[in-house]
Amino acid sequence: MRFIHASDLHIDSPLRGLDRYDGAPVERLRTATRSALERLVDKALAEGVDFVLFAGDIYDRDWQDFHTGLFFRGQMVRLERAGIRCCIVQGNHDAQGVISRQLTLPSNVTVFSSRTAQTIRLDDLSVAIHGRSFPEREVNEDLVPSYPPPVPGFFNIGLLHTSLTGRAGHDTYAPTDLPTLVAKGYDYWALGHVHAREMVNAQPRIVFCGNLQGRHAKETGAKGCELVTVEAGRLEAEFVALDVVRWSQLTVSLEGVDRLESLHEAFAHAMEPLLAGTTDRLHAVRVTLTGSTELHRLEAAQPGTLAAAMYAAAQDIGVAEIWIEQVRLELSMPLDRAQAVQRQDAVGELVRLVDAIVNDDAELMRRAQVELGDLLGAMPAEVTAGDVPRLDDLTELRSLMLDAEATVLARLSAAGEEA
Repeated sequence: MRFIHASDLHIDSPLRGLDRYDGAPVERLRTATRSALERLVDKALAEGVDFVLFAGDIYDRDWQDFHTGLFFRGQMVRLERAGIRCCIVQGNHDAQGVISRQLTLPSNVTVFSSRTAQTIRLDDLSVAIHGRSFPEREVNEDLVPSYPPPVPGFFNIGLLHTSLTGRAGHDTYAPTDLPTLVAKGYDYWALGHVHAREMVNAQPRIVFCGNLQGRHAKETGAKGCELVTVEAGRLEAEFVALDVVRWSQLTVSLEGVDRLESLHEAFAHAMEPLLAGTTDRLHAVRVTLTGSTELHRLEAAQPGTLAAAMYAAAQDIGVAEIWIEQVRLELSMPLDRAQAVQRQDAVGELVRLVDAIVNDDAELMRRAQVELGDLLGAMPAEVTAGDVPRLDDLTELRSLMLDAEATVLARLSAAGEEA
């Protein structure tokens, strides 16, 4: 018996703010969630699996029109024609109270009720699948106690959309814990909601398969599904990467680099581990340049120089398609800080001011709120939904201050003030 466990497809999830990126492969990014599902169905057909489990959030929100639902239905029809069954629990994004438009799904698909937990018996396989859908977006109760007891002599699977005891970056829905899941007596728990793959427990096997396709720079690494084989009571599982766009965050050290031409080699070297065995997909990369480098003077004199050099370096890698989503600078000027604080010029004054602020937590927080609070509050939602400074994170604020210092020092140097 073989099955696929997938979750969090978020089909047609809106990718906000892409128009801000000149040259972004917008269409590829916007259709990535659909393409990943097509890959999943291709895999199910190629492997001849017996059934597919979806642990919630097939959709990201209520359909804008029927095209989203028709696309998913079309993929289920492909499975139906191959005799592959599907079981679905609805999560917080696609709860029955969220999705207002309806389409009748093909006969091979079962959507679990939200009123009570159910058991679907596949007698030909001696498999029992237990599940319950979300009635509304917010479910604050532990659903596991309502799940039926295991069917004796069957391989029992629990299908559940949950945050367990809480996971960073995810709202708390249908909270439960490991002892409660284990005590249920099932052989496999197919979990959804958390977008990072995580094997919670080995025996019984309890797994967050993660989402099928990363949607932004915070959802990095391989995304896909679990392919599970059960034979003579033995369970074997493997993760199968199905994403068509692979998001990564890459740090490139420029420590001691003083020639612009050297950036190409540094970028190519840093990209090598990310490209190994993954050249068949688009790589969306957020690059952070770090280190103490004389190139910061050039960047101060000609802002955008280093980012352009990174874009050019990506073009030179011919083995894969690479789109650089963003280039961040965390650079510093070569500087003897102890000596700089003794100077009686603009450089010394700047270094002393920054030291005074970053070493005074209360002053750092106050200045951040005064200088950044109103600005962040005025930003549009598509901007603040991404990475913006947290005004309560001292580590992040110190990093911002030191980065600003480095930029000012570079500009002072470019203007003739030796740093």
